Amino acid sequence: MKNLSFNRRQFLAGSASLLSLAALGNPVHSFAHFANKRVGLIGCGWYGKGDLFRLLQVADVEVVAICDVDERHLHEAAALIAGKQKSKKEPKKYKDYRDLLKENKLDLVLIGTPDHWHALMAIAAVEAGAHVYLQKPVSVDVLEGEAVVAAARKHNRKIQVGTQRRSTPHMQDAKKNIVDKGLLGKISHVEMCCYYHMKSNANPPLQEVPAFLDYELWTGPAPLRPYDGLPHGGWWRSFMEYGNGITGDMCVHMFDTVRWMLGLKWPKKVEATGGIYVQKEGKSNIADTQTAIFEYDELNCVWTHRTWGTPTDPEYPWAFILYGDKGTLKGSVMKYEFIPTKGEKIIKEVQYEKEKYPEDLKEPRIELHAAPASRRHLLNLLDAIDADTLPVADILEGHISSASCILANISMQLQRPIYYDPEKRICVDDKEATALLKREYRAPWRHPF
Repeated sequence: MKNLSFNRRQFLAGSASLLSLAALGNPVHSFAHFANKRVGLIGCGWYGKGDLFRLLQVADVEVVAICDVDERHLHEAAALIAGKQKSKKEPKKYKDYRDLLKENKLDLVLIGTPDHWHALMAIAAVEAGAHVYLQKPVSVDVLEGEAVVAAARKHNRKIQVGTQRRSTPHMQDAKKNIVDKGLLGKISHVEMCCYYHMKSNANPPLQEVPAFLDYELWTGPAPLRPYDGLPHGGWWRSFMEYGNGITGDMCVHMFDTVRWMLGLKWPKKVEATGGIYVQKEGKSNIADTQTAIFEYDELNCVWTHRTWGTPTDPEYPWAFILYGDKGTLKGSVMKYEFIPTKGEKIIKEVQYEKEKYPEDLKEPRIELHAAPASRRHLLNLLDAIDADTLPVADILEGHISSASCILANISMQLQRPIYYDPEKRICVDDKEATALLKREYRAPWRHPF
């Protein structure tokens, strides 16, 4: 398969003529030099479609095939895509991602499924010759993530992980103009948090699986829970069988942002405590309270989440705080605030692009604050493919952030610190923890590591 050739110079040269059309209220969403690149989408729910729609706003690709185990998702997505892409054609529809990859030669695959499918699908996509935009986390166990990194490197495919804070305009400004300029001084402590009430207390009864859903295939390699309602509306996030709890869902974003800003790689030690302390009524088995410490030389990165009570700071309910001896930097998806020990505060708010992309205002459930970051994140991937360089959220970076959160969960489970050796792929002097680096797959699915 030929490498994608997304020529950014041509885009810049032609952008001036396009601006006049946009100014007249006809926003331009496609660029001729991106034409004829074949794209597939696996996972046609809310976030999968959202990522694809952001791509269609900035690249004139052709979505030729989509996949979902829910027939309703599949048909809805096909119709919406036909209305948005230049050809106005509906993509081919598949229930099984393996058939999609086998029957279509794709340049780029977007994966927006529940977490327990990320690793297998990403590996299959790069083996089929495609580059990948992969939602976070990379995996639900550490060795899955190692296998995805290995596959990407072996096949020389680019994988951009959906940790799009690295492409968020005000976060980029904070890194460039606060952190990189040394305004914080020596940074020796980091706090990260999420106080959203995300844990469900539901106790739905067992039900018949609806005819439009292939629940066996939805479950795949994960344990097969008795069916008690549609899992993919967010219910699946309530269970460790399919993900890594709130630490794996929300900490991965903030920890990844902190690592990117400070140039951190693997933590030396990971230690965590927590559990279900308050919300004990429902079926959900994810922790409602957790604190984790990711330890580096002369630096601790501390994560805390609670799905009950009130935030420590209502303006920063999901955030990070960098503490330096010359000042403090608070950051969230909505803004950043630099508080120096001497001098005036610097505050930058989230950037929206409502005028440039007015259709954002009509899209159901869109995260308006995240849309500009997602567009930039996808363009960064196209740049990396074109230049044969690594994207800003390369698979290895996504793996380190994802795996570190998984190690925190292992530490919480075993009630002791974890020392992961990424070269040997073991937990040092801890056979029990090492065994937990790889989950048992449900037959006939086979673990990739």
